[in-house]
Amino acid sequence: MTTVTFHSEGSRIVGFQVEGHSGYAPEGEDIVCAAITSAVRLVECAVNDVLGLEASVKVREKDASITLKLPSHLGQTNESTCQTLLAALMVHFVQLAEEYPDSISVLEV
Repeated sequence: MTTVTFHSEGSRIVGFQVEGHSGYAPEGEDIVCAAITSAVRLVECAVNDVLGLEASVKVREKDASITLKLPSHLGQTNESTCQTLLAALMVHFVQLAEEYPDSISVLEV
């Protein structure tokens, strides 16, 4: 199962961690894993490549995990954009968890 944990400080989502394999289907055929990976890559590219914010990203292939943490001080526009992206990612993962409850769980801490 994949576990997605969103980290918040007050009402601000500061980052997320995705860990584990969904186990929905064999490697290369797993639509849940593909949906998770694609969404994570989209948000990471939007934050770092498009907005140029240099969020901290740690990938541990051995553990099948990726962690993204936003920088502490963002301008108002970038903060708003990042919060929208992370909130949308959370909604996407919650919807996946409702559809595939044995493959993905979502936590907010």
